[in-house]
Amino acid sequence: MALRVVIAEDEAIIRLDLKEILEEEGYEVVGAASHGEEAIEMVRTLRPDLAILDIKMPGKDGIEVAAELSQENICPVVILTAFSQRSFVEQARDAGVLAYLVKPFQALDLVPAIELARARFEEKVALELEVANLTDKAERATKQLEARKLLDRAKGILMDTYYMSEPDAFGYIQKTAMDSRIAMAEVAQKIISGELSPKK
Repeated sequence: MALRVVIAEDEAIIRLDLKEILEEEGYEVVGAASHGEEAIEMVRTLRPDLAILDIKMPGKDGIEVAAELSQENICPVVILTAFSQRSFVEQARDAGVLAYLVKPFQALDLVPAIELARARFEEKVALELEVANLTDKAERATKQLEARKLLDRAKGILMDTYYMSEPDAFGYIQKTAMDSRIAMAEVAQKIISGELSPKK
């Protein structure tokens, strides 16, 4: 399947040239916008594989649009502009732009920039997913550790106060949890607080 692209460029001639070059290179141009707000709506609606934005556009400029799209993680962004000053490059980088092309450009320049942006975007998404999974695992591990501590304390109380063996203490907590349809950690907490005991 061809890579689906949205382009945003306020100059109609450049917009048409860019569309033609992309189509010749096997990409599918699914939307062409002339100003920033239109570009954002197109990308949100069409969910393309890539957005190519000019910096200078009416309304929101390309860097503002890139920042919004980057935050929403919809697709990679390539900036296409006549401005090569370091300040613009840095602003684009900070906005989450993954490749930066200076006009005039050729297909030879455009294709590597697109492929680089796609690869960087895939890496970014994979890394974010990994971090999210690690965070979930860390949270789960913390909760398991807290539950284990509660269970150990509750078993200790049952063993010291009611002279139960460790297996019997655990069995009591497990059975109470099943009968009450609550977590064992919750039963343990009730034993620790004195709200629950084998006598009751």
